[in-house]
Amino acid sequence: MDFEAEPGRTGLLVIDMTNEFLKAGSPLEVPAGRKMIPRLKKVIETCRTEDVPIIYTRHVLRENGSNAGLLEEFYQAVKDEKAHVPCSDGVKIHEEISPEKKDIVITKHRYSAFYETDLDSILRNMGIDTLVIGGVLTNLCCESTARDAMFRDYRVIFLRDCNATFDLPDLGFGEVSKEEIQKSVCSTIAFGIGSVKTSKNVIKELKTN
Repeated sequence: MDFEAEPGRTGLLVIDMTNEFLKAGSPLEVPAGRKMIPRLKKVIETCRTEDVPIIYTRHVLRENGSNAGLLEEFYQAVKDEKAHVPCSDGVKIHEEISPEKKDIVITKHRYSAFYETDLDSILRNMGIDTLVIGGVLTNLCCESTARDAMFRDYRVIFLRDCNATFDLPDLGFGEVSKEEIQKSVCSTIAFGIGSVKTSKNVIKELKTN
């Protein structure tokens, strides 16, 4: 499948590029996320130039944790109230790619940016039917959002070099490297969910379409 990024029908989703995922020492740190910031920044800058809407997401829970649900079972940092805390520095978009006034910021409380948010309404009201997706983590929030987008008949373009994750420990199946995860997720998306492209290819399409 080869969906193209065309201004006028395309939006950029920047998934959870917040301090708690990108700052060194954070309990949810994704070092690979910091490394890909320059590439994602170029995509963001191109979208601004080509008048492509930019939508950021932040993962934020209620202060009392009442909507954390099973996330507390999976993440000690959530259980200890050290992650996804409202008004904290952790849930702020990283300063190198911070939103501008005209950008949209969606607050979510599950992996998918569509789950119990107004993202779908925003996109349809803006006439967007194609979504370029980049952010963290490749195999959780980014993949979940890509799947939900496809279920809603959006054309998905997944940025292979602007999505990042970390190695998974041995959970009974052996350790899994971030490179293996990236390969598996991108292959799955390309097979049945959307297009997988590099940031350079998407920038070129936005400038020429």
